[in-house]
Amino acid sequence: MSECCPCGLSQPYAACCGRFLSGAAAAPTAEALMRSRYTAYVLGDEAYLLATWHPSTRPARLDLHAEPRPRWLGLKLLGHAQADDTHASVEFIARYKLGGRGFRLHEVSRFLREAGNWYYLDGQIAGD
Repeated sequence: MSECCPCGLSQPYAACCGRFLSGAAAAPTAEALMRSRYTAYVLGDEAYLLATWHPSTRPARLDLHAEPRPRWLGLKLLGHAQADDTHASVEFIARYKLGGRGFRLHEVSRFLREAGNWYYLDGQIAGD
């Protein structure tokens, strides 16, 4: 994959989120982890999503390949807040189509850093 990364940054996938999904590097910030997790949803990479989900809130499994599958259309980051060295939040809107109909997921996600790695903890759906 040499085109721009699905996360929306104007970088090739391999130089952007691809290095995180491949395991070559760990996401250095909660924002980078959030972008890479969006990319994992686009690509259907369940293993990466589970590995970057905090064990205290991680589901036993995901079923990203079940039909109907959403078609992810784009990601817009609205804000990023670093509370301290181990806590951060990212607000975003992810657009997708399901069954020919367009939707927007507006969420404020919380992230936790443990042993040098960032993990998705949970998210609050924001009202539009």
